[in-house]
Amino acid sequence: MHCRRFLPTPLTRREMLIRGAQGFGALALSSLLGERAFGAAPPLPQFPPRARSVIFLYMDGGPSQVDTFDYKPQLEKYDGQDASKVMGKLEPTQFDNIGKLMKSPWKFDRHGDCGHWISELFPHVAKHADKLAVVKSCVSKFSEHTAANYFLHTGSGLQGRPSMGAWVGYGLGSFSQDLPGFVVLNGGLIPPGGLDNFGSSFLPANFQGSIFNPQGQAVSNISPAEARAGMQRAKLGTLRSLDELGNATFGSDPAVESAIANYETAFRMQSAVPELMAIDGESEATRKSYGFESEWANTRVFGRQCLIARRLVERGVRFIELTCPANGPNRWDQHSELRQGHAENCRTVDQPIAALLGDLEQRGLLEDTLVVWSGEFGRTPFAQGNDGRDHNPFGYSMWMAGGGIRGGVSHGETDEWGYKAIRDKVEIHDLHATMLHLLGIDHTRSTFRFGGRDMRLTDVHGNVIKELLA
Repeated sequence: MHCRRFLPTPLTRREMLIRGAQGFGALALSSLLGERAFGAAPPLPQFPPRARSVIFLYMDGGPSQVDTFDYKPQLEKYDGQDASKVMGKLEPTQFDNIGKLMKSPWKFDRHGDCGHWISELFPHVAKHADKLAVVKSCVSKFSEHTAANYFLHTGSGLQGRPSMGAWVGYGLGSFSQDLPGFVVLNGGLIPPGGLDNFGSSFLPANFQGSIFNPQGQAVSNISPAEARAGMQRAKLGTLRSLDELGNATFGSDPAVESAIANYETAFRMQSAVPELMAIDGESEATRKSYGFESEWANTRVFGRQCLIARRLVERGVRFIELTCPANGPNRWDQHSELRQGHAENCRTVDQPIAALLGDLEQRGLLEDTLVVWSGEFGRTPFAQGNDGRDHNPFGYSMWMAGGGIRGGVSHGETDEWGYKAIRDKVEIHDLHATMLHLLGIDHTRSTFRFGGRDMRLTDVHGNVIKELLA
């Protein structure tokens, strides 16, 4: 016979979790140690990559294709004539103010062995014509800035999807242990749509873009607030212990794990960021090439952004986006005063971008760094009012260089007016698919389960633009 009091009393669930806390904590820690932030190797690409990093030069507001990279002699011939009579049916414009056909105020010339037509607005970039693959047939689904920006950055015109930089980090991790994998160098203008253009949405929070200020203090609170050495490290250790206990008690939470990774990255950034921003060690020739001595203040600002972008690439950051300096109220969005606005914007970015391309090449970095130049849409070949151009999502230009791109090629074509893409249209999904492909990612296989569906940057669309590949 057995007396009941000698039988072992079953543990409650709470008691079991408390007694096994250290074991569960060890499991949580082992998972965390698998993250790149804790020293493990980044995920492997799905196939051999051509690029390790991306520098995305975002031209906020929509540069005019017919004034930059898409030369259209017909506009000179029919300048000042009624657009609807000469061109035929016109699509509704953002502000429903259709003026006369307007030729470009700037001359175009052929450059490089490839013979790219490039406007005199870009005398420095034109020297690198043979490095550029110019896409002249880009189209967007949106003609309003906010939706078009979300579409360009996230592959969706709706707010709340992960940015392309976040997808790159999710797919590949980062080569840098001391800096975020996705950095936004903010020249002064956050795009319409705000910080959601750089967010991680349903992806873990440690993949969102980190905003760096190229002037002054790069990141808020980058200097430790604690007076005594080691106090901050002790605080972080306590936080991590509490987080691990929470994981052990209540189960693993991706938000908590992301917070732990972000704490650790932020701690290391306190020494890495000041060193990154300390560009005094760069040679005088390098600083001069980026426009540090320019009389135009915004050239100096964007030049600093471009130089820091190169330094971020050297330190293993995967995705770097540059926004434009605050050059007046309209960015590239010249609904009026096109001549002044586009001239000032090109003066801001031309020399620094050319210096970036040359510097990357000289250091052997261009071959595995993909550089992309684009706005969210283009502009109309006819005037808005007397001296501006309205939004045009039906056909516009962008270019790519380095990182597996075949330089000196021109892809796609708009009609004789530079109005609509008529050959080899390139959707934003195609651009994203091509960028991921060059990084070694199959865009159809880079997915994240959310809301009962496998989500991806390119949704259910997108084709790699093989004609651009080296």
